Amino acid sequence: MSYATKLQRVRKAELGLKAAEVIDLLIRCADNRGIPIMEASSLKTRLSLWENGHATVSEPYRRLFREIYGRRNSDLGFPDDEDDNEVGELRSRLALARNVDEGAVEAFRQQVDNARRADRQFGGVLLLEQLQHLIDQITGLLRHSTARGQREALAGVLTEASTLAGWVSLDRNAVSQAWNHYERAKDAAREAGSTAMLAHAFAEQAFVLIDIDEPRHAVEQLEHARGLGADHVSPLLQAWLSAAAGEGFAAFGQSDAALTAFDDATHLLPNDPQDPTLPFLFLGDSHLDRWRGNALAKVGDLGAVDQLAAALPRLPKAFVRARVGMMVDLAYAHAAAGNRDEAQTYARQARTLGKQIRSDRHLRRLSGLVLPTSRSRAS
Repeated sequence: MSYATKLQRVRKAELGLKAAEVIDLLIRCADNRGIPIMEASSLKTRLSLWENGHATVSEPYRRLFREIYGRRNSDLGFPDDEDDNEVGELRSRLALARNVDEGAVEAFRQQVDNARRADRQFGGVLLLEQLQHLIDQITGLLRHSTARGQREALAGVLTEASTLAGWVSLDRNAVSQAWNHYERAKDAAREAGSTAMLAHAFAEQAFVLIDIDEPRHAVEQLEHARGLGADHVSPLLQAWLSAAAGEGFAAFGQSDAALTAFDDATHLLPNDPQDPTLPFLFLGDSHLDRWRGNALAKVGDLGAVDQLAAALPRLPKAFVRARVGMMVDLAYAHAAAGNRDEAQTYARQARTLGKQIRSDRHLRRLSGLVLPTSRSRAS
């Protein structure tokens, strides 16, 4: 059987695809690549013209056909010079990735650390776009890296950048975006071969589940993260994972399990709660105490007031968003204790500071605060 064009022969004789199937593949591939193309009805007419040689296939359709058919330009009747350009582009990207050395990886890591520092002090209003640019840059290099060791190093930085982007997205109430960042972080942690990073990414992602009111699934994921880390990660990370599980139990209303998890965290916490290989973990100073206070407030334990009030003055000044969270917790704790005036005071302070750093997550929490009717301190 003769065919009018190579494009037609590949579809019919080699792949056995119907025209409607090709149109569907073109649309799906274009959507995945973010490439704007014509509607299905127009594509049906255009495909007939292309296959019968009555119209020339232009970009980006040549690229899409190469991808969905798995053929080179010469196989499809397209100009051969585009194959040369495609090969040249790939070689350029491979060469660029080979130039990544320890200094470049450290520079990427420093960018993440600077973003982390800015986030906790000033909030994430301007950080998401910067982080996404950095993530795209590292992802492109990782995709074209062929050297062992180099890939793992890039994947490690990508994990840190993605978990930070997930946390900032969560603070902005962009829960779907946060979830996707954590999914990338888990994949990158596996590429990096880091159990510690994988456990941390799983645990942080569980807070998305807490925020969308799925605490049961959050607890399951947090327990999975603890299992990953058991006997395989540092005591500092084990302590952090236990505290994270404590928050999950508290969100699920299991106060005894929550307090037990925080007791475990206190027992596991090393004397020096700093690890240069885990720059994203903070449990020293008042951090573990404030976290326990948060859990107590969640389960309505009246001890939350004293726990949080004692921890607040010890919180380092640089942790502004954490301070907002503590004041929200104190507002809830005082409200549960019947202390209307104190609850109003902390809520007002939290709202003012939360608006300054655009912590939408904490502002949303404040919107659910119900003040007691009595203005007197509960006995």
